[in-house]
Amino acid sequence: MTRLIPLYRRATAELEAHTQGLLPLFARLTFAATLLGYFWASARTKLGDGVLGFLSPSTGAYAQIWPRQFEAVGYDAGQLGLFHWAVTAAGTWAEFLLPLLIVVGFATRLAALGMIGFITVQSLTDLYGHGGIAHPETLGAWFDRVPDALILDQRLLWMLIFLTLVLKGGGWLALDRLVARRLAPAAQTA
Repeated sequence: MTRLIPLYRRATAELEAHTQGLLPLFARLTFAATLLGYFWASARTKLGDGVLGFLSPSTGAYAQIWPRQFEAVGYDAGQLGLFHWAVTAAGTWAEFLLPLLIVVGFATRLAALGMIGFITVQSLTDLYGHGGIAHPETLGAWFDRVPDALILDQRLLWMLIFLTLVLKGGGWLALDRLVARRLAPAAQTA
């Protein structure tokens, strides 16, 4: 048995050395396959009309992001302030840009950290702004036998993908690696 432990350690060290970029690549592919369409479809609902629709969020955007405040002003976005517009517009832009950065693997750690913040705010809005906290089937529970609660179960799995990317970077086939290779010779000659 004592001979097996060093053999196991060498084998796992070799495996880790040769597959270091694989886990983050799979995290990015998993995100692209399961969540990219979700976030972009959601972001499209927040765009206003016309070419400059990204500067004038739709009424649906305000209803999704500020449900109680929007209701309080009679669903008139003009009665909301500059802060509400800025958060709504920035949230819409982030919902397009951060997923794109993750899929191509550019500024991956920062984009994944941004998505963690985005999902935290999204979850809190769903729970408290839209009243999901009062619905146990929406909220869910950890350590139960039901793995598909919309908030606690699903969003925890989403966070695992993003946390992997924050800690490990973009992995193989990421633009981050290409940029790092391009900058490495310049840093050595300086």
